Amino acid sequence: MRKLKIILVLLCFVCLFALPAEAEEELIWDNCVAEAAKNNPDLILAQENVVQQKALKAITVSQFYPQITAEAGAATQKTSTTSSVSGDVSQATKDSYSYGVTGTLLLFDGFKTNAGRKAALENIKAAQQNYRFASSQVRLNLRTAFINLLKAQELIRVAQEIVKIRKDNLELISLRYESGLEHKGALLTAKANFAQAEFELSQARRDVALAQRQLTKEMGRKVFGPLSVKGSFVVRDTAELKPDFEMLVKANPFLGKITAKKNAAFFDLKSADAESLPKVSATSGAHRSSSDWPPENDEWNIGVNVSVPVFEGGLRRSRVQSAKAAYKQAQAGERSTKDSVIVALEQKWVSLQDAVESLKAQKEMLVAAQERADIAETQYSTGFITFDNWIIIENDLVKAKKTYLEAQANALYAEAEWIQAKGETLEYAQ
Repeated sequence: MRKLKIILVLLCFVCLFALPAEAEEELIWDNCVAEAAKNNPDLILAQENVVQQKALKAITVSQFYPQITAEAGAATQKTSTTSSVSGDVSQATKDSYSYGVTGTLLLFDGFKTNAGRKAALENIKAAQQNYRFASSQVRLNLRTAFINLLKAQELIRVAQEIVKIRKDNLELISLRYESGLEHKGALLTAKANFAQAEFELSQARRDVALAQRQLTKEMGRKVFGPLSVKGSFVVRDTAELKPDFEMLVKANPFLGKITAKKNAAFFDLKSADAESLPKVSATSGAHRSSSDWPPENDEWNIGVNVSVPVFEGGLRRSRVQSAKAAYKQAQAGERSTKDSVIVALEQKWVSLQDAVESLKAQKEMLVAAQERADIAETQYSTGFITFDNWIIIENDLVKAKKTYLEAQANALYAEAEWIQAKGETLEYAQ
């Protein structure tokens, strides 16, 4: 029995340590887009702003409809009187009941409410454009996080290749040093290069964890879990032919938001102007009241009210001046935004072209460095070149591998920024 218990305990430990680790989830770009569209808090914030502006428009439009109020009341009044002759106090109680309905309908307010309705519609457009802008910004952030993880994963592979290169170098130099064919400085240099390569591999693994965290945040996930991404370093939206930036800017959501805000400021100015005009409204009501319940005495009324502002201490004039200044500010802001967006479009397009061409050049450099390193290794092994010349070539190969990966990632970053500059939203296919 004792042996059986020991065996069972050992089996439990074996099973415990044999349990598989949490599986790493693999995502493609479309998976990340779908999650971000549903869960990203910045998108939710922008979406709720649209809902809020629609509600504010409904509040403004409600002024066009009759405003009806129903009311009912009951009261008891008690009075005390003192006789001037006898000094006796007498008390009397009187009850009163009433109910009724009162209605008011706006007939004319100098088109102030209509201007407010148009301003509210422009504010809705501004909120919708702001949602598109938020979506384009979320796409950029999500794409950047996706590329970061893709790059970090690839960097582990590159770092492993570099570790192998440095390890092979160290073994070769160690043999030559032990044979008396190489000096100690070469051996120490090889050891240092190998240690640096191992450090960079460990660093790359830590970078993967950080990139996973960033991507989780941009997707809007509340719980972090290990994940990886699957994708390529191919740039699809190359925009090789220079586009018409004046046409592209018209579709930019940030400019669209500013334009809608300018239009809303214009209608706010119209609304402020309308405050100096008469306001006409119709009123009517029907009531019943008496000292008994239910009330028996009928009362009704119907009429028209006209109000004209005469003097308000310069209030209306100041409001008009403020609204006019706000409109002029919005006009200037629209022009400034348009100019800035056009400049940004051209900057991002230039950066994209530079990144794509640089990637092609770096690929050629890597091919050349690899070929040169293969030849140099044979030459060093046979003693045709010195260590100092050989290690320079090896260092060039290591550098070329890192630079090429950096160029691949930079091209994808430039593509993402170009897409965002155009104002494309999260659903953009490229």
